[in-house]
Amino acid sequence: MRVYNTLSGQKEKLLPLVPGQIGMYVCGVTVYDHCHIGHARAAMIFDVIRRYLEYRGFKVKYVRNITDVDDKIINRAREEKCEAREVAEKYTVEYNRDMERLGVRPASIEPKATEHIKEIVELIQRLEEKGYAYQVDGDVYFDIRKFTDYGKLSNRDLESMKAGSRVEIDPRKKDPLDFALWKSAKEGEPAWESPWGSGRPGWHIECSAMSMKHLGETFDIHGGGEDLIFPHHENEIAQSEASTGKPFVRYWLHNGFVNINQEKMSKSLKNFFTIKEILALYSSEALRLFLLSTHYRSPVNFTDVGLNDATRALERVYNTFHTAEHLLKKQVISNQLSVISKDSSQQPISDTSAKLKTDNFSQESEVLNTIRSGFEAAMDDDFNTAEAIGRLYEAVKEVNIFIQDHPSMDDAQSRFLQGMVDLIRELGGVLGLFQKSEAEAKPADDNIVNDLMEVILEIRNACRTKKDWALADQIRSLLQEKGITIEDRKEGTVWKRK
Repeated sequence: MRVYNTLSGQKEKLLPLVPGQIGMYVCGVTVYDHCHIGHARAAMIFDVIRRYLEYRGFKVKYVRNITDVDDKIINRAREEKCEAREVAEKYTVEYNRDMERLGVRPASIEPKATEHIKEIVELIQRLEEKGYAYQVDGDVYFDIRKFTDYGKLSNRDLESMKAGSRVEIDPRKKDPLDFALWKSAKEGEPAWESPWGSGRPGWHIECSAMSMKHLGETFDIHGGGEDLIFPHHENEIAQSEASTGKPFVRYWLHNGFVNINQEKMSKSLKNFFTIKEILALYSSEALRLFLLSTHYRSPVNFTDVGLNDATRALERVYNTFHTAEHLLKKQVISNQLSVISKDSSQQPISDTSAKLKTDNFSQESEVLNTIRSGFEAAMDDDFNTAEAIGRLYEAVKEVNIFIQDHPSMDDAQSRFLQGMVDLIRELGGVLGLFQKSEAEAKPADDNIVNDLMEVILEIRNACRTKKDWALADQIRSLLQEKGITIEDRKEGTVWKRK
């Protein structure tokens, strides 16, 4: 497996610290509002990465945090005239609901910043003892000039950072880019006691403390959105490596933006759609298929056209499953009827004229292995979900061709078809796709009718095989009275409601 490492700017072979195990930390959300599609993309991407690593046999310890103390939360609490804690709790619940609806599995550990104040304070103390942090009026800042590798993730030098910086000038700081590790208490804000007085942690230090607490001082993968590279992840590296003297993270993975009209979707620009709004119009699987159909490092332009295309693509896949599963049921019914047939000398009920010799299916395993290896090759190449989905579409196409060519099947052909469907579902499950059962995809009543019609048509086919044309015609007439027409075609008998 090869992954693109933002730190090195190239693809690298994935070599975990401990063979067979992966420690992965992904920045979660700041819980002050409903999540938007940009959040959905990041959550889905790292959910898929975690799923694929597990599919490949790794034991994954996946940590995704919740930032539940922050300026944005405090500001929202003022707007809503309530406590910051209430805002954080409310939107944490909403976030978890969104993740569940998106099919994003819970992380192994989901730490909250407010539950790690002790670790945060201890980390700041170590930085202060080593000369990387300084206190001013109860605030504690990180001295970026002391950390000589500052800028190595974002590939920026200090002067260019200052030129493009929007940081407010604070004459108390040694350098305008020095960032807050601890903020002194202000009236009406949440606060905790510390060696520097009452206050609360800065944003960046929270993630360093939580990730190292649960994954160790050095771990394998750190992920997040592209917008977090600077300053958040840059600052995480500085404070973590300054405190331990060890490399912080081996592989940095970042997903691209979701754009609206080619412009980044964000709450600050007020051009975003919430997950709730989209799921009121489209299925979570359609949204997942749409977002995963672009490589995770590339931007996605969010459009109704794209979501509609994804919806139709899903329908085609489920229609293929539906056709295959009913053809397989038909074969089972045919086999059962042939066993109980009074005239054991009769040829089996299902038409054998289109059968292929069983020997022709000696390559069954090779076909299935080719599909699997193509999927794995795509995902091994920096989790290329777009290519992997393309491989699954090719497999679905092969199933459709096989069904068209084999309206009647022998046991070997049935096993092959079942194996193809099972494999598509299995590999789709790695992406969180194609997991609906037939009952979920179709109304329950329709499934019952479909099953009954398969039995009736097999009985009618048995009559025709025995040249009992009178009973076959009587079955047709009775069905017509009930509003069902049947057609005898070359590929088999089909039915539909009038």
